[in-house]
Amino acid sequence: MRTLALIACTFVGAATASGLPAQEASGGQPNVVNYVRYEHQGRVSYGVLQGERIREIDGDLLGTHSDTDRWVALDSVKLLQVTPARKIIAVGLNYQSHLGQRESATYPGLFAKYPTSLVGSGADIVRPPDSKNLHYEGEMVLVIGKTCHQVTRVLAMACVFGITAGNDVSERDWQANDLQWFRAKASDTFGPVGPTIATGLDPDDVQVETRVNGEVRQHARTSNLIFDVPTIVSYVSRYVTLEPGDLIFTGTPGSTKAMNPGDVVEVEVEGVGVLRNKVVQGG
Repeated sequence: MRTLALIACTFVGAATASGLPAQEASGGQPNVVNYVRYEHQGRVSYGVLQGERIREIDGDLLGTHSDTDRWVALDSVKLLQVTPARKIIAVGLNYQSHLGQRESATYPGLFAKYPTSLVGSGADIVRPPDSKNLHYEGEMVLVIGKTCHQVTRVLAMACVFGITAGNDVSERDWQANDLQWFRAKASDTFGPVGPTIATGLDPDDVQVETRVNGEVRQHARTSNLIFDVPTIVSYVSRYVTLEPGDLIFTGTPGSTKAMNPGDVVEVEVEGVGVLRNKVVQGG
């Protein structure tokens, strides 16, 4: 089934009525490539999104790979979380607009989510039955492409394969009252990511926007991050070895509000597309 809304395929430009960016004859960002991870007829593959079709690739997306002559229609696949990540690291309080009047920290504040929290675009966000205050947090997410340990800030960008969109779903009551953020940040389905991995973009200057039922709730550029991408990657790698496929949520801008069952949350990252998930009540 089709779960993809707005995709920047080869050029990043104004969206057409179909929800896909208009392809421009010149200008734009011609080096942008969008990769998707998808299931088709019971088989999981990676491919390059080109308009309404996906060209399957052979090999390791984050290593050696090549295009094939196998194509599938976009509306015939199920989009999956962009990588089967082993580690998901997240940065908190990384926009001044989210901090408010509080002073920023001297180093990135980190926490972890779990692989089981990850879901793709189109999947449901399940609100646990004892949750009363579940919030969205739209973010740009880094996709790590190389193993890196104690990497310098100068070399950090070489570890980043591309970017995607993410929703750092957060249960505020649990976040405030629990010893750690184990369930507040890392419960099942609390980490939607997708719909594509975009390469060829500058992650330190892309637009991030969150909409709930079509209403804009968050809007910022990653140029406003307190700790930029090289700083984040270098800092994380001091303590945790980053591996291909690992994900780093970079922080959310502005304020957030509670989500309710039936709400549709969209996180759009420039050049990546729209990550769309519906909130449902868990039993």
